[in-house]
This record gives sequence, C-alpha cells and structure tokens, in this order.
Amino acid sequence: MQQQNWRNRTKIRDHSAETNLFLRRTLIAFAMVLVMVTILLITLAHLQIFSFGYYNTKSNNNRIEIISIPPNRGIIYDRNGIPLAINNTIYQLNIIPDKISNLEEQLNQLKTLVNLTDEDIENFQKERRSYKAHRAVPLKDNLTEDEIARFVVNQHLFPFINITGNQHRYYPYGSALTHVLGYVSKINNQDKINLEETNKLSDYVGTLNIGKIGIERFYEDLLHGTPGYEEVEVNNRGKIVRQLNRNPPQAGEDIYLTIDLNLQLYIEKLLNGRKAAVVAINPNNGEVLALVSSPSYDPNLFVGGISSAKYTALLEDPDKPLFNRAMLGTYPPASTVKPFIAVSALSEGVITPKTIVNDPGYWQLPGTEKRFRDWLRWGHGKVDVTKAIEESVDTYFYQVAYDLGIDRLHFWMSKFGYGERTGIDISPTEESRGIMPSREWKKTRYKQSWLQGDTIPVGIGQGYWTVTPLQMAKALTILINNGKNYVPHLLKQKRSNMPDSDPLSLTSEPIIQDSNLEKLVDNKNWQIAKDGMYRVMFGSRGTARKIYAGSPYKAAGKSGTAQVYGLKSDEVYNANNIAEHLRDHALFIAFAPYEKPTIAISLVLENAGGGSANGGAMAKRILDYYLLGDESTKISESTLDMNQGD
Repeated sequence: MQQQNWRNRTKIRDHSAETNLFLRRTLIAFAMVLVMVTILLITLAHLQIFSFGYYNTKSNNNRIEIISIPPNRGIIYDRNGIPLAINNTIYQLNIIPDKISNLEEQLNQLKTLVNLTDEDIENFQKERRSYKAHRAVPLKDNLTEDEIARFVVNQHLFPFINITGNQHRYYPYGSALTHVLGYVSKINNQDKINLEETNKLSDYVGTLNIGKIGIERFYEDLLHGTPGYEEVEVNNRGKIVRQLNRNPPQAGEDIYLTIDLNLQLYIEKLLNGRKAAVVAINPNNGEVLALVSSPSYDPNLFVGGISSAKYTALLEDPDKPLFNRAMLGTYPPASTVKPFIAVSALSEGVITPKTIVNDPGYWQLPGTEKRFRDWLRWGHGKVDVTKAIEESVDTYFYQVAYDLGIDRLHFWMSKFGYGERTGIDISPTEESRGIMPSREWKKTRYKQSWLQGDTIPVGIGQGYWTVTPLQMAKALTILINNGKNYVPHLLKQKRSNMPDSDPLSLTSEPIIQDSNLEKLVDNKNWQIAKDGMYRVMFGSRGTARKIYAGSPYKAAGKSGTAQVYGLKSDEVYNANNIAEHLRDHALFIAFAPYEKPTIAISLVLENAGGGSANGGAMAKRILDYYLLGDESTKISESTLDMNQGD
C-alpha cells in the first residue's frame, strides 16, 4: 500500500534550474548568431570596402570582353592599276566548344543543315587546340546563301554557334600570277613563333591568314595593316549585349607591281601549259614586266586551307606546277653566255676583234686526245668574235675558255650576277643562286681539284654551270646598259606614297648595284657583243635569221641549247629517238628595239630542242606582242626544228 502511494506522488519541478538552463542556451545561441553576424559583416566589409577594387575589376572582366578587329589587307595591283589580289567577304560558321555539353550531337545536326563534312570537323578539331577556352573556333568557311538561310532559321537550337563575315583573300586571275604574288594561308605554329620572335604576334590577334610566299610574304608588313579592337559587354552566355568602345583598325597599304598583267597573260597563253619559264624586264630601270613559270596552280586553293587530297595531287603532278621555274629552276645557260664571255675575253686582252679561230667541227685539248665537239659537225671554218656569236661557234669559245682559265671566267661571270641571287624583292628562300663553278666550289662540293678539262665546257655554258631564267634576264640588262646593274624588282609604288590625284603617274626609283663593270669594260667591247647578238637575228648566217626575217623592228638576241644528258663521242642527237624528258632545253635571250631597248627577255623551254628555232620563235612572238600589239599565238611550224642546234 505504501509502495502504491509512493508511485502516485507528484514530482516537484525545479524552476530555478530550468531558468538557468534556458538562459545558458539562449546565451550560446546569441553568441553563435553574433559570431555569424560578425563574420558576415567582416566578409561584407572585405568584399565591399577593402577588396572593392579587385572584385570590381574582376567583375568587369567577366562582363566586358575585348575583341580584336583584324585590319583589311592591302590590295595588290599591276602596273596599270588592274587588281591582282583583292578581299572578298565570306561568311564563316563559328562555335564555342567549351560551352556546349552535347558537342558531338550538335555537330551531327549541323552536317545536313550546312553541309558540314567530316573534313570540316577534322579541321575544326585541329584548330580548336590552338584556341583559348570559351573562344569561338571556325567550323566551316565560305558558307553559301542557302546554308546561311537554313542555319539562321534554326539558330535557336544552337545558342553557342554563330555566323560572322570575314575578309577573304581572292586572286581573280587564278594561276596566272601565283609564282609572283604567292598567297596567304592560315597562320600556323611556325608563323606564330616567327611573329613572337619579331614582336609582332599581338598585331595578329584575330587575323587568320598571313603571307606564305611571293609578294604576299615579302611585303607582309605593308599589306597586313594595324589591328583595332572593340570593347563589348557580354551576358552570362557569352553573347554580346552592347558595345562600350571601339578603336578601328588601319588597313594595310595598297601596292602597285611592275608586272604588266596583259603581257603576263599573253605569255601564259603562248606557253599553253608547257614546262617553261619566261622573264621580261624593262632594261632601263629593272622593272619586271612578266615573270612566268609554267605550269602553275591556283593560289585560291590555299587561302582557306587546301585539302590533303588536292595538295597531294599537286605534289605528285609530274609537271611540278608548285615549282617556280623562273626563280628556282636551274639550267645550263648554254650558248646564251657567249656574248658575256666575249666581253670578258676582249676586256682581258685574251682576244681582239680581229682574233681568228679555225673551226673544223671540234676543239682538241692540247697535249691530250680529248676532243670537244661543235654543234655543227663540219665546223664553221675561220671565225672572229662577231661571227662566233652570230653563228654560235662552240669551238671559238672552247679556245677562249681555255685561254681565260676558270679563275678569270668565274671573276667575270660573277660580275654579271651568275652564281648569285638577283636581289629581287621576293624572299631569298624562293630564289636559287645557281652555280658559277670555281676551283673552291668543286673542292667544297666534290672534294676534288679543278681540272683543265672542266674549264672548256664552261666556255659554252655547260659543265657545272647552272643559272635561273631570272639570272639570265638580269645579266642581259647589264650587257644592254654597258655594265650598269639595275636590280630586278616587282614593287612599283605604295599607295601611301602616292599623291591624291594620280597614283599611277609616279614611277619607282631604279635600284642600282655597283658591280664596277662600267669601269672594267671599254664601250667598244660592249658594242662588239651587241653587234654579234644583232647578227643572230639579222646576219646572213645568224642562227635566228629565218624567224626575224621581215621584222618591222630591230632586235638582238642569243640562243642556247642545253643538253640534258651527254652524248657519246660517236652519237648523233636525234630528238625523235629520245624520251621527251631527255631532250635538250631550248633557251633564248633577246632585247628590242635594238637602238633603244624597252624590253629584255629570257626564256627556257624544257625539253623543246634547239634554242635558236624553238626559243627564238617564242621570243619573237613575245616581242611582237609587246612592241606591235600582235596578239597572235601562232608559231610557224616551218621555223621549228627539234634537232637544230644553236
């Protein structure tokens, strides 16, 4: 019973203890709140007061974006103001890959929408590696109107893909001037290294292309211009919402070349795709009027990035269209050098105008059984220097070479620019030096001493001697000007240097190199060589007399036939029995009018046979066009002979 009463007793509460417990809990909670508020206030003060500048800048950087504006590339014109390289606007599809979670899916959707190919995607993946995160990467160039329309209608499906208009280099005359103009193409890693080394990389932010070869490369600094920039505000999706500031770019300078487009196109048409090179120069100032390497290729293929299939096709083309024959092609100069050797021998006193050499059809090296054949098997008989040039007598110049020796030959021919780059305003890597042999050259090249027998073929432009067609043209202008050495050049004028009224009225200043030939050579010796060249065209036995018979203007020239392979001692050259690639090259140099030349030309026709017939006929057509305006490209078959020698 007592136990039951104990259970029924009511427990007595301790209010004092409960109050103390409540107060302690309240104080702890208040303290925690106070600490949190303090931390919040400190953080707020840190953000809003002490670090305001830092976070304000950072915020603006996230909101404001600087977009570089590439400059318009300068236009290239010919000497008559005809545009040779212009800028077209093309439309390009760009994508910001780092902001797209389903990139592969979107690329697949675009395949049908804008005809996106696997190659486009492959190129995009390569390009992407060189772009910074959150930057737009080109996905497809040169969109058509239909592709643009289809994309615009569906653009809401692709929030991080857009279309922009870009300037695109275009060469309206295609392959006609590729080996002069070169081309621009996408900036690669090597270009970036080069630009960084020259402190120019910042000028190319936003620029896609850079000059790769030719004029585009040599005058890159003039043509490129100065970039501008645009300060814009973007939203959290990277889309531009407004423009804050704009500094416009400064376009590159327009340049005028010395090239005569109509002459260049005429020569292209005349050559009709055959393997050849032609250089035409104004001998009065060194302006290059035409520089043709045939066959050529379309530079527009490279501007947006050439496909591997098309590039492989160009590389494997047996006619080698990528090869610049006019500046990199090296050929034996053959008999075109005889006037220059004549000037040298006369100046050295090795011969006089009256020196006679008997030509029985060969020349025999003294003290040996070694014979060097003349191109005319039965010989030319007794000849002096003028007749030796007119009839291109090999035997005469074998004797001259023997008497001069290789040291003097090397000295004099170097004065005419053989064995050296011409100095033309195209990168030296795009021009060959050729070979002007010497004792030192053979020692370095073959680890062998120079032999007397090596000298003899040098007298007729054979042996180790090789030249480029551009070198031949330069040497000819030196001879025409009695030793004055005008450097061949392609730049005629820049737009910035021109008066507002008539930019084409200005002419460029000739560039003259001092080769000292004017002092070394008497004027009468120059005239003897020129008289011989005149007789090549109009003499009674001139090698090109049939071609120039009846010409309304007077001209002078010299033919050359360069052997591609050596004949055996008893072998007779017959082009019909020889594979085409082993046939002789035809060479010719010429200038006109004879009394006051306005054009000098050199040409090489690969595997075309005799220089006097084939080369001479081609040169005559070019002179007729330039001097008479005769646009005919027909060459009389009666003048052509594959087996005719010099």
